[in-house]
Parts: sequence; C-alpha cells; structure tokens
Amino acid sequence: MSLDCTLTSESWALQEPFEISRGVMTEIQVLVVRLSDREGRCGYGEATGVPYKGETTLTMAAQIEALRPRLHEDLSTEALMQLLPPGGARNALDCALWDLRAKQAGRRAWQLAGLERVAPVLTAYTIGLGSEADVRRKIRAARHLPLLKLKADASRHVDMVRFAREEHPSARLVVDANQAWSRELLERILPELQAQGVELIEQPVERGTDAQLDGLVCTIPLAADESCVDRSSLPVLVGRYQYVNIKLDKTGGLTEALALAREAKAMGFGLMVGNMGGTSLAMAPAHLIAQDCSYVDLDGPMLMQSDRAQAMHYEGAMLGAAEPALWG
Repeated sequence: MSLDCTLTSESWALQEPFEISRGVMTEIQVLVVRLSDREGRCGYGEATGVPYKGETTLTMAAQIEALRPRLHEDLSTEALMQLLPPGGARNALDCALWDLRAKQAGRRAWQLAGLERVAPVLTAYTIGLGSEADVRRKIRAARHLPLLKLKADASRHVDMVRFAREEHPSARLVVDANQAWSRELLERILPELQAQGVELIEQPVERGTDAQLDGLVCTIPLAADESCVDRSSLPVLVGRYQYVNIKLDKTGGLTEALALAREAKAMGFGLMVGNMGGTSLAMAPAHLIAQDCSYVDLDGPMLMQSDRAQAMHYEGAMLGAAEPALWG
C-alpha cells in the first residue's frame, strides 16, 4: 500500500525586502508535502530548498513526483535517505514522514528521536543588508532581542557591527558573510570585529575554497554553513571551522540532521542550527536539533508578514516547541 502524497507550492511575503550578499528577497517560496496513510492520518513537511544550488519549489516537486511509486506505507526515514540526495525535496518528505510516524505511534517526534525533553530556545534575529538608515532602524526595532545576526558582504561588514553597537549596545552579535569574504579580508577586519565583541562568524569564504583558512589564527570562532551539508562534509572542515550550521534543507531532513549533530559533536565541533526561511512548519523539526546547539537561528517566521494557523510561539527571542496540531 502506497502513502498518498500531496504537494503544495506556497508563497509567504516577508515584512520587508531582505538582502544578503547573494541578492534581495521579498517573499519565501516553500513546498509543503502531505503524506497520508490508509487510516487518514497525515504528516506534513515544508522545505524552501537550497537556492544557491538551484533548488526551487518546481525542482523539488519534480524530484518527489519521480519518487511517488516508491512511497510505501512501510517506508522508513533511513530508507528515504537512499532514494534522494540531500536537499529540500528529501527534507520535506523526511519531515512529513517523521510527523506521520509520530501520529501513528501516538508519541511526539522528539520522543521518537530519543530526546529526553524539549525546552524553549533563544533564537538569533537576523538583520539584513541595506542602507545605513534602514539597518539602524531595524536594529532599533530589535532592541528587545538579545542576539542579533548581522548579514555582511565584501564591502559592508565592520560598519554593520558598528551600527549594531551604537543602536543596541548590549546585543550579542553574530556576523554572517554568506561566502562573500576572502582570507585577506577576514584577517584585515578581524581585530575590529573582535574589539566590537562579535562572538561568531559564519561562512566567511566561498564553499569549496575552505583550504584558504588553513593555518589561520582566528580570535573569533568560525561556523561552516554553505560548506557543511551533511556528515560527509565534516572531514574537510576540521581545523578550519569551530562550528557547523545545521540546516534541514541542506541535510535533506531531520534524520540526517540528527546524525550530523551527533557526529559533529563527537568530532569536537560546536553546533548551530539555522534555516533557509519558512513558516513554523519548517522551524518545528529544526527545534529538535536546537536542543543541543550553542547558537540557534530559527527566526524565519519573525521576518514574515504571517505564519501558519498553528504557529510556534515566540516570546521575544524565546521559541517554544511546536504543538502536535502543527507538527510532530
């Protein structure tokens, strides 16, 4: 007996244009997967995909459509990993399968994942690139939030940190270069970033060029984002990065994300969990990964005009667990 699979493409408007080093977004396009068993129980998963690898809702849907005949009632999340590569399509399917299995078992997904409990987590709030006036305005509006993640590019970096320090002096700061820097630039601005109290720098160099970080004496920990896809990524990150940023769209779902977190931690990496944007349906499974992370970046719904009817609850920067009506 096959699982019934329904695919829905959705567009969710952002509160205002969001700029990073790769471009500007005004909305988030997501693919929602619904898996239904013969008893009528449904599991849901949402994916944005990995845009810098060319993934869209159309390409993800095509991958899943090709797989439809193999979506049997007894399909396991481990077996699914052999049917699709890491990416958004597998993420949406995997998370939908976790949700469905939890409902079939009458247990929460976090229990099936072997977690003892789930607790609220402190999420970073992301400030995108823009004019000085816009950046300062956004930072002032976030003065009640303790942890800011500042987007940067090759020309706007130290100034972003300076704006944050002037507008929100007590904020903890993370800087995300989204592959826009070189080692030379990193070494040049590192003293100022350290002086301004930056705690973490995400993906300073282009993925695939991580060797340029060899021998770098970096006084601020570096986190691999685009350079960290799944467990196979870890060996080349050793000695170059101190943290890995786990995103379910990159790993291809919660199953690999849990395995990546365990292996990365065993290898001595610090853990961060992030998102590609999306609604509470995308944040809910990532909240399980967040339980063991030093840095959490699950602010996707905070940047959007609206959210799911059964939205996760944000109390300032504290994000609570999803209710079963949403996921898991």
